[in-house]
Amino acid sequence: MIINLASETERLAFQASQLERLGIAYQRLEAKTPETLTPAKDSPYWTCWQRPLRTTEMAAFASHRSAWEYVAASDAPNLILEDDAVLMPGVPDLLAQLSSIPEAEFVTLETRGRRKRIAVEPHGGLPLHRLWQDRTGAAAYVLWPSAARKLLARVATAPGLADAILCAAYDLNAWQAVPALACQLDRCEAEGFAPPIETQSAIGKEAKPSAKPSLVQRLRRVSGQARMGLRALAHANAQNVIVPLKRD
Repeated sequence: MIINLASETERLAFQASQLERLGIAYQRLEAKTPETLTPAKDSPYWTCWQRPLRTTEMAAFASHRSAWEYVAASDAPNLILEDDAVLMPGVPDLLAQLSSIPEAEFVTLETRGRRKRIAVEPHGGLPLHRLWQDRTGAAAYVLWPSAARKLLARVATAPGLADAILCAAYDLNAWQAVPALACQLDRCEAEGFAPPIETQSAIGKEAKPSAKPSLVQRLRRVSGQARMGLRALAHANAQNVIVPLKRD
């Protein structure tokens, strides 16, 4: 499922090309915009995060929430892609092996050059490690209906950055592809290759909100950081590594 704005025709063409090359069937999901948000961008709902959100951040979160709603209503997992996700050749083989982990609810294919806390040993002979703590990234992940329903329950009363919601969902049975098999366009040069197309993030174009975080928002952030710290302590014996990207 490709999350894509109608205006981003070049990105959609890129996704169609790479998915057809990999032999992966796909469909497009119309991305939300600040004008098509539900609830509207002036709703109190959008103040229930750890800081004021850009309207483009609201829209990105709402787009992922739409994808979760689709998966929750289905009977099978789905690969969810932001339209700037670059996939490596090993993706089809990995997708074909996911049925070997029936307990899985969430698998991230992505690396963003930040450390992740993962199990030391892989699952059998599969290139997957149990993911105990992630810190960023929502560009390429497989989501099962059970996990989609958990995420929707989590965001029913409070939004957030899409990747932050995923990273903090410790109740999901989550896994990491090792080596990683996806990155975003803005990570290509850091990973040692030229980006297949040139684009700029819509979020990066929007100025940060002028409003300062409220006391309640700051307390939410402290609580979130505390949960991350406790999670790290609970899995102190896990690997804390930057997952490399497998390009061949």
